[in-house]
Amino acid sequence: MFFDQSWMGYGFVGALEAGAIALAIALVVYGLLHLFGRTQGWSAALEISWASVIAMVLASGSDLWNLVYFNYGRVQSLQLLKVRLAEVHDPDSLGARVMFEFLGVCVGVYLGWLLFHRRRQHG
Repeated sequence: MFFDQSWMGYGFVGALEAGAIALAIALVVYGLLHLFGRTQGWSAALEISWASVIAMVLASGSDLWNLVYFNYGRVQSLQLLKVRLAEVHDPDSLGARVMFEFLGVCVGVYLGWLLFHRRRQHG
């Protein structure tokens, strides 16, 4: 996430908090893209896909990068690994946090689509 995570919980609680934040981010991003896409003649699929990508980058960018780095990056020394791990909030639950951020983005975009699609049909 693009903000300080030191206030967040650890383990499953922290993963749920990250998922809820991702849901809110995705809902706002979809709403903004829907307003923009409506003026440009975008289809619902284009709005959903761009909202998903942008919200995933915003909500889980740093956590996802850390997950990939720790699994596939070449760690040159044990000291470097300790320094990198010290920068990550709750490295033990990093995978769960990324999974809940992805789920939060998917649910947020879906709820945004439901909200704005119904408004357009009935309004």
